[in-house]
Amino acid sequence: MFKVDFHTHSIASPDGGITALQYEQALNSGKLDAIAITDHNTTEFALHMQQQLGDKIIVGEEIMTTRGEIIGLYLTETIPSGLSPAETIEQIKAQDGIVYVPHPFETIRSGLSPQVLEEIADKIDIIEICNGRAFLQNRSSQTVVWSRLNNVIGAASSDAHGSLGLGKTYSSLPEMPTRENLVALLSRATHHTGRPGARTLLYPKYHKLRKKLRKS
Repeated sequence: MFKVDFHTHSIASPDGGITALQYEQALNSGKLDAIAITDHNTTEFALHMQQQLGDKIIVGEEIMTTRGEIIGLYLTETIPSGLSPAETIEQIKAQDGIVYVPHPFETIRSGLSPQVLEEIADKIDIIEICNGRAFLQNRSSQTVVWSRLNNVIGAASSDAHGSLGLGKTYSSLPEMPTRENLVALLSRATHHTGRPGARTLLYPKYHKLRKKLRKS
């Protein structure tokens, strides 16, 4: 089985801190077999890492829409923030990408609301049924029910913002994922969820503050 994390944040995210070396170490150590780098509103770092490490890196982007966040996987270029969910999805599909909905129903982390999910349900490829950083608002049970009712495949991902979060929550697939086989593979996946330590939950606030102090 191949351990895959579809939602992580590098040093290129304002609140992220995973370095190039840490991604490489996570892959070389066997902690994970493939990792999507889904920085906020940019693919620059992910594209660079894919050049360095090949298909073990999935180029993604967590895009802020007018009504919450949507992730595009297997992208070739950055999609601008500030578009509607429908427009964002259209741009993802134009790149032959995969539409992945992170932390749905959450209000504290810009998750898509039930209303928005219903509006775009037929355009969603994957929904995140387990987010490794879901603590104050854990909507996993609600998402599993929505996934089944709407026939949308689910995935588990860490949403790691620092290296200690890698390898805690992920999906195990029977083959290495590609743009063409990922959705089908997830129908045969097993999902692993591990509760991260308090430090990993505080990574986003820590990284935002650290980067702000560096600029001042």
